[in-house]
Formats: sequence, structure tokens, C-alpha cells
Amino acid sequence: MLPANHPQRLIVADEVHARPSTSAFTPSRATHIALLVSAEDREQEFAHLQRLCAEYGVASPMAGTLQFSVQLGEITLKWERHGEFSGITLFVPGPGAAPFADSAVSLLPSGWLAGLPGQTLVAANALLIEADDGLLPSALLDEHFENNIAVGGEIGDGAGQAYTDFRIHEDGFSRFLILDRSFTPRQAGRMLQRLFEIEVYRVLALLALPVARAQAPRTRAIEQSLGALTAQIAAEDGAVADEALLHELTQLAAAVESSLATTEFRFNACIAYHALVSTRIEELRERRLPAVQPIGEFMTRRLGPAVSTCRHTLKRLHELSDRVAKVSGLLSTRVDITRERQNQALLASMERRTGLQLRLQQTVEGLSVAAIVYYASGLVGYLAKAGKAAHLPVDPDLVVGLALPVLFISVWMGLRRMHRKLHAADH
Repeated sequence: MLPANHPQRLIVADEVHARPSTSAFTPSRATHIALLVSAEDREQEFAHLQRLCAEYGVASPMAGTLQFSVQLGEITLKWERHGEFSGITLFVPGPGAAPFADSAVSLLPSGWLAGLPGQTLVAANALLIEADDGLLPSALLDEHFENNIAVGGEIGDGAGQAYTDFRIHEDGFSRFLILDRSFTPRQAGRMLQRLFEIEVYRVLALLALPVARAQAPRTRAIEQSLGALTAQIAAEDGAVADEALLHELTQLAAAVESSLATTEFRFNACIAYHALVSTRIEELRERRLPAVQPIGEFMTRRLGPAVSTCRHTLKRLHELSDRVAKVSGLLSTRVDITRERQNQALLASMERRTGLQLRLQQTVEGLSVAAIVYYASGLVGYLAKAGKAAHLPVDPDLVVGLALPVLFISVWMGLRRMHRKLHAADH
């Protein structure tokens, strides 16, 4: 009943259902691992997951899958592939023997997790238990976070509470504690997913901070060099010096563009990940609890300045690139003007030489006229002498004298006619 589908219709329609949250029942444990996996290792990662499924005797994911969930005994495993990293989330029922001692990842086959390709970016354990109104939150937090300062508050409009210290503990994992008051399993799963994503996107955003710190002295050096070159440009007034300064400016421009090419992706990723952190915090619908700093406030005070540093560094590089381009343009214009003046002076010199050549040519032409008249009068004289020798009543001297004006006018008119024809041919 419908026209043919757009080639991307089903893909786009299913995108809103991609990466659904997994239901989490209280009490339970969860572990999330985020790995930076290179494009070359993606196939090896996928094969490693398939071997795990084969070991448990469950169906393996098909090639090209970007996310899948599978039940491995009592473990619920969820795997997702993102643009820059891969995420594995494990769910296990029950609170465990001791707080965070029996994590979900400990139930996997020995050595399987360490055999995954890539680098660990985030490793976090979460404990979902029922809220006990009779237990003071401070005592609970000290027990689970080893007396570290924890942040958190009510989430889900009061349906539960979430706490973390955002620290990596001795086991290599960070920790989240979720207290369930009235969560549904799907709501609890969504809250766990958001908390894990906050940690992952926080760390991904902060990957740009070391880049910004390393870039700061290089950017400062380029700015100082540009200032010195600008001062030289204002002081120098010579084509040779300008061309040397233009060469130095070109090197500065190359250095700035090289910095942008190697850092711009990381800085833009930082800004995008920070936006995702802010969105996930809003989705927690957090409420403040007495004497506990909320997660949103913690991120504003701790993550915000780092992201601002990265934003400022990126903006500084772009502004520096624009300044170098402007100074290069001004200097190029001055070099062009100097060259234009030199060309004009050269043309004026050529014009003067042409004028001199023309006057010399005219002088030579005058001498040529005299020479032609001289030789022609000699011929006339010979003819007159021949006539006198033939007993004709001819006076050779008189004939030559009368012929001179005629010869001169004829030769001069002939040269004028030749000049007009050459002038007409040139136009």
C-alpha cells in the first residue's frame, strides 16, 4: 500500500531503540567496563566475545552487530560498540558477601576480561540495594567508600538515592551505590546506565585536558613569535626583509595548523562528551540531601573548569590561526606593493631606454637620408658626366645641384611612408 521505502528508513526508525537499558532487580551487582579499542582490533574484540558465548553454549552475535545482550548463567552481559570505545556491562543478582567485594566481573571465566584487546578507560562497580531508613547515610557511605568523601543525592524524583566518590580504588574500579526506595526494574536499570555513562563520558571529556596542558607552552611560544614578527613588520621597510618575514610567518602558520590538526578532534570531543554528561545528570532528576554534595554540583565545579580550559585552548588556537593569516595577508600585500613599485620603476627605465633608442634611431635615419642622397647624387653626377661625354649640352655640377633637393625630398617621403605602414601593421 506504500511506495518503496527509503534505503535508510528502517535503520533510522530502529535507531531510537538502539542500546536499550537492561532491567536491574534489587538487590543486584553491576560492573561496567569501557575500553578504547582501535579499528584494527575490532574484529579481535568481536571474536573474543564470540568465544565467551561459545564457552557458555549460547548463541553468538552476528557479524556487524553494534550491541547485544546475552544471559551467561547467572550473569547478564550487555555489550555495546560506540564510535570511540566499547562498553561491557554485567549484572548479577544478590548483594554479595561484602560491599563491592564480590563484583559481577569476578564471575566471568578467569583471564577472559584481561584478554580483551584495547585499553581500559573506565572500570566501575555498582551495588543496588534496598534503602534502609534506619541506617544513617554517613555510616553507610563510610562503609562502602572507605571514608572517602562521597557525592550524591536523591534520584528519580525521590525513588532512590545514588552515591559515588569518583575515585579508582585499590581493585582498579570506581564505585556507585544505589539505594532503592521505589524503583521499578527498568527504572533501576536506566539509572545504573546513566551513572555508568556519566563516569565514561566524564573520563572521555577529560582526555582533552592533558592535550590542552601540553599545548599551552607551544601556543604561548607561537604567540610570542608572532608578536615579535609583527613588531619587525612595523619597523622594517624593505622587500628583502619583508620576504624573509613572510617566510617566518609561513612557518608559524604551519605550526598553528599542525596544532589544530592534531588537537581539534580531541577538544571538540571534549565539548560533546561534556554535553552528554550534563544531559545524563539532568536525566537523573537529582535532589539535594543534607550534608552531601549533589553529583551535578560536583561536576559543575570539578569538570566544568577542565572543559573550559579545553574550550579556551581551542578558541585560542583558532584566533591565533586567524591572526597569523591576517598578518600574513598584510605582509603579502606590502610585498606585492613593493614589487609593483619595482616593476613600475623597471617599466619607466625601459621606457626611457626606448625613448633614447628612438632618438638614436631618428638620428641614424637622418644620417641615412644624407648618405642615401649623397650616393644617389653621385649616381646622378655620373649620368650627367656620361651625357657631357656624349656631347650633350649638360653641366654635371648644375644637374647634381638641381637633383639634390629632389633626392632629399624623395628619400625623406619614402621613409615617412615606411613608418606609417609599420605603425599601421602594429595596430
